[in-house]
Amino acid sequence: MVTPTYARKENNISVEEFQKLVLQGIPDELPEPKPLDPTINHAPKRRLILTNEEKILAIKNALRYFHPKHHKVLAKEFWEELHTYGRIYMYRFKPNYKIYARPIQEYPHKSIQAAAIMHMLSNNLDVAVAQHPDELITYGGNGAVFQNWAQYLLTMKYLATMTDHQTLVLYSGHPLGLFPSHPDAPRVIITNGIMIPNYSKPEDWDRYNALGVTQYGQMTAGSFMYIGPQGIVHGTTITIMNAARIQQKKSGIKPRLFVSAGLGGMSGAQPKAGKIAGLISVIAEINEKPLKTRYNQGWLDEYYNNIDIVIDKIKEYLNADKAVSIGYLGNVVDLWERLVEENIRVDIGSDQTSLHNPYAGGYYPVGLSYEEANEMMVKEPEKFKQKVQESLRRQVNAINTLVERGMYFFDYGNAFLLEASRAGADIFIT
Repeated sequence: MVTPTYARKENNISVEEFQKLVLQGIPDELPEPKPLDPTINHAPKRRLILTNEEKILAIKNALRYFHPKHHKVLAKEFWEELHTYGRIYMYRFKPNYKIYARPIQEYPHKSIQAAAIMHMLSNNLDVAVAQHPDELITYGGNGAVFQNWAQYLLTMKYLATMTDHQTLVLYSGHPLGLFPSHPDAPRVIITNGIMIPNYSKPEDWDRYNALGVTQYGQMTAGSFMYIGPQGIVHGTTITIMNAARIQQKKSGIKPRLFVSAGLGGMSGAQPKAGKIAGLISVIAEINEKPLKTRYNQGWLDEYYNNIDIVIDKIKEYLNADKAVSIGYLGNVVDLWERLVEENIRVDIGSDQTSLHNPYAGGYYPVGLSYEEANEMMVKEPEKFKQKVQESLRRQVNAINTLVERGMYFFDYGNAFLLEASRAGADIFIT
C-alpha cells in the first residue's frame, strides 16, 4: 500500500496522520460530539413525516454502522438529530481533518484509480465548494454526496484498501462492500435515489431519505464529479449569448441587462457568464453566505442588500454601457416587481433557484426573511407551500409584464416553469 510520509501539515495534522485516520474508518471509540460551525452554510431543517415506527426504523438503519457497545449512546443522539434536523447526519463523526482535494499521492491507496476517486469526493465536500458541507450536500439544496458521515468514513476506508481487481458498490451513499472484478471494470459503481416517478411523489422521497435508505445525488454530487460554477460557466455563457442573439434579432436593440436568481451552487456561474457575454448581470440571492462566497471567489463584482442601490447601479451602468456583475441580497420577486415599477428595460431574464426542491429550501417566497422561511417550511409546511405558490404567481406576473416590454425569458432547466404552472401562474401566454 502506498503510504508516503510528508513533513508538511494541514490544520495541525500531518499527511501521515491523515492517512491513518482514513484507514481507521469508523473509530472504535466514539469521538467527542461536534457543535455546528456557525460560519458555514447549513441545510435548512427538513420536514419529519415519519411515523413512530418509521422513526425507530430510521434509528436502526443508522445504528447498523456501529458496534453494539455504542448503540445506547448513539440511539439517543440520532433520535435527537432526527427530531431537530429531520435527518440523521451523524455530526459527531465528521473528521477533524480538513476535507479538500489533496494531491492524489497523499491518499493511502493500493489503486491509483481509487485515490483519484477519493480526490474527487473530497472536492465535493470541501467547505469552499459544498453548499451545506456539514450535511454532506454539495449543491441544489439536496444534492448529497453521502447521507451521513459514517458512510463517508467507510467509503474512504474501502477506497484506500481496494485493489484494481475489486469494485466498490454504493447505493445512495451506503457502501455495500468490495466485490471481485477486473482491472478494466469500474472501480466504483454508484446508484442514487431509486424512485419511480409515475409511482411516487415528493413525500415518498422525503420519507425514504429520512429513513436513511435513499438520497438525491443530483448529477454530480452523488457521483463525486462536482466542480462548482466553473463546471457550467462555459455552457451558461453560450446560453446567455444565444439568448442575446435571439433577443437582438427580435427587437433590433443590443441587449444590455440580464436578470436572474440563484447563487448557491452551479447557479453561481450566472453573473460571470453574463459579464463575459458583455451584459450587466443582476442576480438575486436570499442567503447571505453563498452570495458572499461568490463575491469572495470573484464571480460577483459587487453586491448590495438595498434594492434602491441596486436600481441606481443598474441605471448607472446602463448609461456607462459597462459590463458588470451585481449580486442582490434579497428576494428576486421584489427585484422583478421593482424593475417593472421603474420601467427599466430588461433584455434577458432567467431563474436558477432550486425549484426541483421548492418546499425544502430550494425556493424562498417573497415576504418572508430567510430565517422565517426556514422555520415555516418545517413547522407549517402547508402554509409554506401556499407562500411559495403565491410568490411564483407574483414572479411570473412581473416577468410577463417585462416580456411584453421586450424581454426574452428562458427557463434554465431548474423546473421554474413547471412549478410556476403547478402554482397556477400564467405561463401559457401567446
